[in-house]
Amino acid sequence: MAATTGNGVSPSIEELVVSLHSIGAVKFGSFKLKSGITSPVYFDLRVTVSYPKILAQIGKELWNISKDVPTDVLCGVPYTALPFATAISIENDVPMVVRRKEAKDYGTKKMVEGVYEKGAKCLVIEDVVTSGASVLETSVSLREEGLTVTDAVVLLDREQGGPERIASGGVKLRSVLTVSSFIAVLEAKGKLDKPTADSVRKFVSEMQFKAKEDPAPAPAKAARMKYSERAALCKNELAGKLLSLMEAKQSNLSVAADLNTAAEVLQLADKVGPHVCVLKTHVDVLADFTMDFATQLAALAEKHNFLIFEDRKFADIGNTVAMQYGAGVYNIAEWSHITNAHTVPGPGIIDGLAQVGLPKGRGCLLLAEMSSAGTLAEGEYTKKTVAMAQARPDFVMGFISTHKLSEDPGMVHMTPGVQLESGSDALGQRYLTPEVVLGERGSDIIIVGRGVYKAADPAKAAIEYKKRGWDAYCMATQ
Repeated sequence: MAATTGNGVSPSIEELVVSLHSIGAVKFGSFKLKSGITSPVYFDLRVTVSYPKILAQIGKELWNISKDVPTDVLCGVPYTALPFATAISIENDVPMVVRRKEAKDYGTKKMVEGVYEKGAKCLVIEDVVTSGASVLETSVSLREEGLTVTDAVVLLDREQGGPERIASGGVKLRSVLTVSSFIAVLEAKGKLDKPTADSVRKFVSEMQFKAKEDPAPAPAKAARMKYSERAALCKNELAGKLLSLMEAKQSNLSVAADLNTAAEVLQLADKVGPHVCVLKTHVDVLADFTMDFATQLAALAEKHNFLIFEDRKFADIGNTVAMQYGAGVYNIAEWSHITNAHTVPGPGIIDGLAQVGLPKGRGCLLLAEMSSAGTLAEGEYTKKTVAMAQARPDFVMGFISTHKLSEDPGMVHMTPGVQLESGSDALGQRYLTPEVVLGERGSDIIIVGRGVYKAADPAKAAIEYKKRGWDAYCMATQ
């Protein structure tokens, strides 16, 4: 067993930490991460490519903790970990493959380059693990090409639940360093003052708690089709119209108009209409609902080219929901393009709604997951909901969910609880950023409520969310 210092790491790893600090691979201050979270520490390991000796040392330490793993080939997560994998490959004479982030549209069009045999054991190499999404995406791609992936190794674990999430995908992760051990070395060596070290420790502790409270699911498959490509594959006509509309407007933003009067909803719809693909309503909270309001809202939808989604959350037997949907005080099917339903009653609820909605060209979203703390919409309930959707793709156009649930390109995923910064409110609503929802979690549409309608300038706020959402989508599909 290798000797360790008082910081719990070997002298060689301690030396590596100091070297990384000296070349600016770790920075302290206030940094916005890809997830939208603001962190007091930032690790930029891309700089290591300019320091061959340090790169070789990284390769040595990564191999030291993984050399007992049966390995036929190595694969670095693109792109920062590729030099790490190369260093290990050259020093230890282990073959390597390269996984692309996207397939070429010419030549062999391969996602994985290199020579390997089906069933070969592939060790995944990563630079930094936060949520574990990149390791899981790489593992999925490698497995699709016939490689066996059971283990991964990372230089730095940010201690935000990554190893546990990666384990849920059947991959065991080993790490050379954690943020805590990295900081402990720098502090012991006089490279970091105590207040800064304490602020990083506090951040790590808070993120560890959040990771346990809100574990992210395994990400969707790496390859992401564009909305325009998916539109032609939809079995529900309205879903195809929505995806085409999103591409045309370059918007994946839905604004939730959770207001108390018809005038307020109409005013908001006119302001944000040019920037949204869907306006979500809750007409049962309006004190002054009339069918004239519904007519005016439909006119605004036509004017600004968006769809109306009445968030009714039907939850009764088929016969009852058919009456609620097609008549009653609100007569929802007459003016709302989209509605939604819980699946607690079973598939009969879909049949009842479809009886009314299909002849009118409507679509239904199933509530498969919710963003509130303590939700029961998870696990087996979610799986059965997805199965019900797959049985009725003519009417079910997708899901209300916190991440991508179906590989059917015709199914649209809408995610509520989105703000520009992650967090939660006093009533248990948990907020995620557009980058997490559309990137890591593979959803299609962000639903934003208070972040827009409570803003001093709702139109300006909508434009900001629209840009963040579209940029995240472009990053995921490039």
